[in-house]
Amino acid sequence: MAEYYGHPSRAAWNVSLWINNDEGLYNLARESIRRTKTRRQAAEYMLRELKDCGIERTPDGYRYSITTIRNAMVGYERGK
Repeated sequence: MAEYYGHPSRAAWNVSLWINNDEGLYNLARESIRRTKTRRQAAEYMLRELKDCGIERTPDGYRYSITTIRNAMVGYERGK
């Protein structure tokens, strides 16, 4: 499978751009990491929170999913 700017797909790249460049989404991602034990659980948590707010896609149309959110969280650390 071809990579897209270091991500496994264009969708993963797009979701990562939104999560890592929008303060609210970034803070939600960090909070998700703090509240859970694994990155997968954090992605599931964040996806539920987004859906509860009626958000299923990025503003330019890519679907948030456990896989794309989890990929966006690479490098996040548990911490303060």
